[in-house]
Amino acid sequence: MTETGDRGPVHPVVRAAITAAAARFGFSETPRLDAELLMAHALGTSREAMLLGQLNDPAPDGFAALVERRAAHEPVAYITGVRDFWTISLAVGPGVLIPRADSETLLEAAVDHFRGTSGPATILDLGTGPGTLLFAALAEWPRARGLGIDASEQALEYAARNARQLGLAQRARLERGDWLAGHDERFDLVLCNPPYVETGAPLSPEVRDWEPAAALFAGAEGLDDYRRLAPQIATALAPGGVGCIEIGAEQGPAAAALFRDAGLRVNIRRDLAGHQRCLVATS
Repeated sequence: MTETGDRGPVHPVVRAAITAAAARFGFSETPRLDAELLMAHALGTSREAMLLGQLNDPAPDGFAALVERRAAHEPVAYITGVRDFWTISLAVGPGVLIPRADSETLLEAAVDHFRGTSGPATILDLGTGPGTLLFAALAEWPRARGLGIDASEQALEYAARNARQLGLAQRARLERGDWLAGHDERFDLVLCNPPYVETGAPLSPEVRDWEPAAALFAGAEGLDDYRRLAPQIATALAPGGVGCIEIGAEQGPAAAALFRDAGLRVNIRRDLAGHQRCLVATS
């Protein structure tokens, strides 16, 4: 809240405004972090720079409006327009799935697979969204080239923007498509974070009401897209290659069986919280 003094409005300092905002974000798992990220965005600086040197500055006028948006459960990443993932920062917004730290498990699995080698020369990201997995992998392996496919034109617009901002446009192809339909190329690394939420599953309002349903839901069991992807990924893997496919925390056995039925060897990798998160598939 802004107070009024003899010389006009008196703004709270950044530190107090963050504390007040965090108190309104009780629905979030990270209320203080949310408030800090929004404040840094309002200040036009990084969170680190703000915490080190601006906590006693007056809070900017625009912060209150950002707080109201977050209080309405709009995701922080949509408000700030950016999300960090792996070693890169991505532009994001309504219409694209927000990158999550859990998905870094796929990159960790890929790094382990190619450890001691020159890495993959060719990378495929199915359902690339804003380019999350593809660009993280291209940043990890500077000599690689990649293809990102998505059914959403809006997502591909974000991906093209991110490719330019990250200096990866010359190494990344982006195509609109229905998974691998019409493609017969083979790749050293196949990455995929498909829809895997069961239809009707309860979700938090910031996911349910804001993120694209087409990137979330995959039938009554959440397995519909895995059924299509398993045989396609099996034929898309080059000799010695690996597929790293994200799964829901309870889907490991069922999803792995579909890929084994397609002729692949499959291991399940857990994320940092100990949840099943990634199928690691090899031919």
